[in-house]
Order: sequence, then C-alpha cells, then structure tokens
Amino acid sequence: MILIDIDLDPSAAADALASTSAKQMAVSTKDKNLRLPSALTLARFLTQAQKTVRLKGEVTVLLTTDAAIRKLNHRFRGKNQVTDVLSFPAVDPIRSSHAEKIVGDLAISVPTARRQAVDQNHSLSTEIKVLILHGLLHLAGHDHEADNGQMSRRELLLRARLGLPQGLIERATAPKLNLKRAINVPCPILSRSRRGDRKGGKPRTSTHAPSSRSARP
Repeated sequence: MILIDIDLDPSAAADALASTSAKQMAVSTKDKNLRLPSALTLARFLTQAQKTVRLKGEVTVLLTTDAAIRKLNHRFRGKNQVTDVLSFPAVDPIRSSHAEKIVGDLAISVPTARRQAVDQNHSLSTEIKVLILHGLLHLAGHDHEADNGQMSRRELLLRARLGLPQGLIERATAPKLNLKRAINVPCPILSRSRRGDRKGGKPRTSTHAPSSRSARP
C-alpha cells in the first residue's frame, strides 16, 4: 500500500495521483525526472520487489516530508535529523481485514529522495525504488550493520534483477558517515483507516547520510 502525506508539496502529491496530462508532457525532461511517480507505479514496483525479496504480506509505504521523517527519526531512534528511509518491521505480524499478514511499514522522505536523485544523476522514481528495496530487506530481517556484508550482497543481486543502480550501502562507503545501530522501539502507525494499532519492532534507516543540501539539526 502506498500512502502520500497530505503535507507534501501539493503539486508533488497531485503528480502522484493524477494520470498523464498535457501539462505534464510539456515539462522539461529534467523536471519530469524529478516528479513524484504515480502511486500506481510505486504500488506495482512494491509488489514486484516483495516477490523478489520473497517477503509475503502487507507493507505500507508512506511518502512524506523532511519534517515528518525527522520527527519519526527523533521519536523512534533518538536522532533529531532528516534521513531518507525508515523501516518498521512488525514484531508479531498480525492479519488485516483481508486476512493478509502485515509485515511492516516504510517511511520515505520525498524531498530527501529528490536531492539524492540529483546527486546520483537519476530520476526520483528510481531513487524511491532503491529506498523501497532497501527498506524491504530490513523488513525481511536483514541488518547491514551487523551481518558481515550479507545484506549488501543480497541487495546487489536484487537490484540487478530489478534494474536498479547503485544502492545505499555502497554510497555509505563514502567518508564522514556516522553509522549507529537503531534502538528497539514500537513502529508508528502509518495507516489507521483500514487496520487497528499494530505492534512493531526495530526501526532502521539507510546508511546513506543526507545530502549536504539536506536540512540538518
């Protein structure tokens, strides 16, 4: 399930929900590449990526703002700073009204993803897909900070299958990074409309530090 934060820039949110229009066709290639992909496009990728990761169950992906993800990072990890993606695996997976197991939530900052897309010279759509895959691997139980490179190797293989470029772990080899373990806390509730409260596990963030143009604490 793809959720779009109502506090995202209205034009960005509209792009994600609207079909292709004459106005969208008129924008420059650069601007178009940095537009938020449609919710349908991301939902299809999420389904494909879950099959590739072999992660069965319902995953909610919240596309949100820098401010919102900073609050989540501060509340659940004690880090008062912006990050790109947070993963919240369910400790005791429960079943939704459709009898589908809920395996966890992902929160992605669209503004941060956009800056990273510019830095990596690819589209916002590609960057969000990279973040989704990284988050799904965490939901599947992988931990690149403690697994002697197993997640990195797995992510490399799956990115190739999904046609994605360099991932977050490779970017983290750059200097000036502060890599710390996440703490064990409950997951946030990203969607209350279709399900009740859910218990969650260890939230994780990518190892990629925010761009120098990102908001800093």
